[in-house]
Amino acid sequence: MKLTRRHFIGALGLGAAGASAPAAFARVRTGAAPDLLAQAKAALDSQGAKVLKRDVVGVVDFSAPSGKPRFQIVDLDNGRVMSSMLVAHGRGSDPANTGFLQRFSNEPGSNASSSGSFVVGETYVGKYGRSARLHGLDPQNDMAFDRAIVIHCADYVSQAMASASGRVGRSFGCFTVPSSDIATVLALLGPGRLLFSARTVSS
Repeated sequence: MKLTRRHFIGALGLGAAGASAPAAFARVRTGAAPDLLAQAKAALDSQGAKVLKRDVVGVVDFSAPSGKPRFQIVDLDNGRVMSSMLVAHGRGSDPANTGFLQRFSNEPGSNASSSGSFVVGETYVGKYGRSARLHGLDPQNDMAFDRAIVIHCADYVSQAMASASGRVGRSFGCFTVPSSDIATVLALLGPGRLLFSARTVSS
């Protein structure tokens, strides 16, 4: 059954957006767009009670190559980056396997990454071990749950691969992180928190 927005309505969690952005998000690549942390904070405000826990957010900069640590988890109380790691994008977002995301899609079967606001759902043990379900909150990602877009780990995302080829493997649209990072992600970015993905500049 498709979950609706009412599943996420409830009391707000503790914490609030506060201090200045961390250095990793201090400026964008061009002056054409606001930085990603500012976008994530604005998304947190606009989503309101659909995001129950508002102390920590995950931010994915899909304008960076996949060989760079473009997934950051930020403590909003003090602006500190708590963890920074590699993350894959979908095969459908990079058909030529360039290491750069070329396009987003929300379509079932696209095998592409989606942009926008997601709320982290329940954790479970699946094909890739401990994972977390995601619920898309925007029109451009509202099929995420039906598409089984989740946070999980896999061997095709590793620092060794990034160092050797400048990119990591591609997912089927999931936010795939190294096996060494999944426990940290699930501990810091637990159920009810915001994951925000975007591309700050066009290709």
